[in-house]
Amino acid sequence: MNRAGQVFYQDILAGIIQENEDGYTFQYDDLYLQQPHPQDISLTLPLSHERYFSKILFPFFDGLIPEGWLLNIAIDNWKLNPKDRMGLLLSVCSDCIGAVSIKALKTDSDE
Repeated sequence: MNRAGQVFYQDILAGIIQENEDGYTFQYDDLYLQQPHPQDISLTLPLSHERYFSKILFPFFDGLIPEGWLLNIAIDNWKLNPKDRMGLLLSVCSDCIGAVSIKALKTDSDE
């Protein structure tokens, strides 16, 4: 299953997070990196042209997913699997508290 999301920093496209059979990748957008003063989205994901890779969902992104009663509301209303962390990220993190938000991106496997 390949899934992806656009990662926005203060409403500016900062990069793309992707999930595939090998794990997760995150890569900053070239235009974002060319801005006068781009910001890291996280101290654990410093600005780089290189692609980051992880076998598990990056802790920074996992931390954007709500917890407790708010997570329960999302799971119940949208019939989400609480163990599908990427699915939760793409479904409920389009309007996060803070500077970073995630918007689901259609991939070839969606069509």
